[in-house]
Amino acid sequence: MKKIAVVGTGYVGLVTGTCLAETGNQVICVDIDVAKLAKLKKGTVTIYEPQLDVYFERNLKQNRLHFTDNLAEAVAQSEIIFLALPTPPGEDGSADLSYILGVANELGHLINKTDYKIIVDKSTVPVGTAELVHKAIAKNATGEFDVVSNPEFLREGFAVEDFMKPDRVVIGTSSTRAKKVMEELYMPFVRQGNPIIVMDERSAELTKYAANSFLATKISFMNEVANLCELLGADVDQVRMGIGSDARIGKRFLFPGIGYGGSCFPKDVSALVKSASDVKYDFDILNAVMRINEKQKTILIPKINKYFNNDLKGKHIAIWGLAFKPDTDDIREAPALYIINELLAAGATVTAFDPEAMSNVKAKLGKKINFSDTQYDALKDADALVICTEWAAFRNPDFEQISALLKSKVIFDGRNLFGTDQMKKLGYSYYSIGRKSIKKSK
Repeated sequence: MKKIAVVGTGYVGLVTGTCLAETGNQVICVDIDVAKLAKLKKGTVTIYEPQLDVYFERNLKQNRLHFTDNLAEAVAQSEIIFLALPTPPGEDGSADLSYILGVANELGHLINKTDYKIIVDKSTVPVGTAELVHKAIAKNATGEFDVVSNPEFLREGFAVEDFMKPDRVVIGTSSTRAKKVMEELYMPFVRQGNPIIVMDERSAELTKYAANSFLATKISFMNEVANLCELLGADVDQVRMGIGSDARIGKRFLFPGIGYGGSCFPKDVSALVKSASDVKYDFDILNAVMRINEKQKTILIPKINKYFNNDLKGKHIAIWGLAFKPDTDDIREAPALYIINELLAAGATVTAFDPEAMSNVKAKLGKKINFSDTQYDALKDADALVICTEWAAFRNPDFEQISALLKSKVIFDGRNLFGTDQMKKLGYSYYSIGRKSIKKSK
């Protein structure tokens, strides 16, 4: 059993703290948001993530998971201190380290002669951050400590599963003492034989950026292939199966769509490009990935405009899906928001539905669009349906009900949820990504 503090109760911090408590550790989570802490103490999970509520309630009840706004109290009780703080992108694409270095400065005053502490960078941070954190703490610390880089590889919607059964655990440290403690901490999570990979701090920091940037590259590459398929009359679904069966390429992240979003890929790709630029290296591939993704977010708009003869004024559009991906309420860089803004700018009105993300969009857009209680209510009097997120509930809908509610049977599908043959039989005009459009006579 380890005594652990997790500083920051956002997405990464709350999942990390809860899952570490699940394996018998004593975990105290720290945040400065008093209102959020009050909810957490009462048993309310403040983010949507499948299975998290089950683990959270169990560990709260078993008195292994605690919350405080007192950093000094948490540090005094803990051997390992995780920093799970935001690193938002700056205007130049660089990661903002002010939150992490601010806490590091505070930690320096709290680590005394009788303590040995391991400070763990769990946030996604640029190469060299572990050294900056060490320097900030060392200015005032009188006790022994090590700074470890331990990047997270959590997929939103699968974060609990990814933490409890990781493909790998990456630990960046040059300290034998810290290495031993961290390996002991993660041993319960790799009982099936997946590796704990120990490397130097800088390599660990770069590993996270490289992993996310490579996945973003696969997505943008497949979106480019999909766009080419439309021009050449090929079918991207068949191309995807043809290349995905090659073990060197793999099946995952080859589904075309309206681009990637969320809290990780956009800022991580941007931050890696900025890190490369800082050492005068032009990362051409990733610059292209970012350009492609920006275009892809609104790739449906020209199709919508063409269908309505470039006149969207007075048209009412239904949107299914607001989160950047299913099984999360995260709307950061969500393609749906870009599409909505384009529709509103063209004079259309919008009614949207999402199983989890509507409250976040309401906070961002206010009364600019309407929201519905069900996916079918969103269709009432709509001139078209636009699908932006591939929620499971959207995959097998009641087409009779859709047909009855829409003014015209037209769907713009940004996630290729339906087969083109199926939509042709049902009599829809159907526009998707990388496949032949189905054009029903008006």
